[in-house]
Formats: sequence, C-alpha cells, structure tokens
Amino acid sequence: MNLEQLQSFVEVARIGHFTRAAAHLHLAQPSLSRQISTLESDLGSELFHRARGNITLTDAGESLLPLARRMLADADTVRYEMQELAGLKKGRVRLGATPTLCISLVADVLTSFHVAYPGIDLHLTEQGSRGLLDELAGGALDIALITTSEDGAPPATSLQRTPLLTEELVVISSMRSPILEDRQSLTLKELAAIEQITFHESYDLRATTMQAFHAAGLTPKVVLEGAEMDAVLRCVERGLGVAVVPAMVMVDRPGLRSARLTAPSLSRTISLAHRNDVTPTRAAQAMQEMIIDTADILASANRATTGLITRAPQQ
Repeated sequence: MNLEQLQSFVEVARIGHFTRAAAHLHLAQPSLSRQISTLESDLGSELFHRARGNITLTDAGESLLPLARRMLADADTVRYEMQELAGLKKGRVRLGATPTLCISLVADVLTSFHVAYPGIDLHLTEQGSRGLLDELAGGALDIALITTSEDGAPPATSLQRTPLLTEELVVISSMRSPILEDRQSLTLKELAAIEQITFHESYDLRATTMQAFHAAGLTPKVVLEGAEMDAVLRCVERGLGVAVVPAMVMVDRPGLRSARLTAPSLSRTISLAHRNDVTPTRAAQAMQEMIIDTADILASANRATTGLITRAPQQ
C-alpha cells in the first residue's frame, strides 16, 4: 500500500468512474486500474463493485475510505510541517547565556530573531558559563553564549567555541555621584578604597575581579555583596556604591557613568558554543548567524565611540 494507490482509490470513490478519475489525476486509465487492482490484492478484498457505468464501494471499500482520507490528510500535514520547518516558519531554539549578556547582547539578538522568524519558539536559560556548558553537553541547550576572563583558561570540554567579542571591564557609578566625575580611568588600587557592590558568586566576573584584587594584595571595600545584575545596576544608579561590570552593560544606561579600569586592565571574551557532535537545526543555525551579525554590529558601533568592545581574534 502506498499514498499514490490511496489517492487513486479516494478519487475513484469520489467520482464513481475510472476514466474520469484517471483524467483528474493525470493518469492513463490502465495505470489507474492497475493501482486499484494492486491495492485490492494487497488488502485481500475487492474495493469496488464494477458494473458498466456504475462504480460503487464494497463493504471493504466503505471501511477503507475514511481511513484512506485520514492517511492522505496526515501525509499532507507532515509535508506542510516539513516545508514550514525548512522555511524557518516553525521550530525551536534553546539558547543559554550569562546574566550580563542577557541584558545586553542577547536582548538585541532575541528581538531581531523574533521579528525575522516569529514562528520559531524561543527558550532562554540564564546562568554562569560553566553551568551553561554542562547543559549544552547534556543536550538541554542548542547554543550557549559564554564568557571567559583574559587570564582564565576556558573550561575543558569537547564543545565547539567560537570567540565573538572582547570587552573591557569598567567601573560604573551613578551620574549624580562625584566619584567618577571627570575621570577617564581608575586604577585597581584606587578602586579598592571606594565602596563597591559585588556580584553573586555564580557570576564569572566576580571571580575575575576578586582574583585581581588578591593578586595585587588589595582588599576591596565592599558595601553590598551577592547581588544579581539588575540589583547591582539599580543600587549603583541610586548612589550606594560603584561596581565593576562589562562595558556592554553601559549601552542605553543614561543614569550611569563609567571609567576604564587600569593597572591592571581586565577584559573578558564572549564566545558562541555549540555541540560539535550534533548537526544543528536550521533554526539553530539561523540563531547562530543572527548572534554573529549582532556582535559585528555592536563591535563596529563601539569602535567609533569608546573602543571598549572589539571583535575577538579568531582561533
């Protein structure tokens, strides 16, 4: 039994005439007759009473007709859904990203992607880089945006990583605060003497800054510890203290001012990670391309202003 045989059977049943059904299906009448005969042979039952000028269904034909229609409809549904998926009108992308990227790069990517492919379901997971790599390796994510410090070795993994951007870490304060007024840069030693807000221990950049203080023999003056990104930014805007954040966070933040961190400067690399043992779906491929394009735009725009965000050198 095949779909072509079922289509022929349904047309003969609908029209009640072999020759006219053959013409409607663009088949020669003998070809149509052979299809019906083969189907009857496979099923072991006659499907039509063949009287001259009067073709009617047998009991077996009456039983088969609704099943055949349903099978043909299901085949059409499968064909349509595959076409929709191929055209990126349906599908799913599971994206993971660190918290700092979720309020900057990822927000721009998801907005642009949804406009371009509104039928694709988007799932976002937000956590630290190591947790994201674990979920990616376990098959819970399709793509992950991770970060590594300039001195930190990337986590040992068989996953494929593509460097996208390199960005400096900057010191931020409230626009109403005089701390960074008329300051273009701040040394790590100067920063240690200023009340600051530190992130939750799950944030990779907290480890980066604390390691820098430890290496310099400095102890930071912490006024608030363990905050999430949104809380840090809000507290800084209200003048509670300063914070060390990625330069990308400053985009569209009129309530904040920033200064470069020097002696030493700190930076991190943003990379796109995916499994190298699984072929990505078309939707996941489109998301990867959107991320790369958005990163290029961000680096180009920043190069003309602060230069704190640049395209990462490729491995």
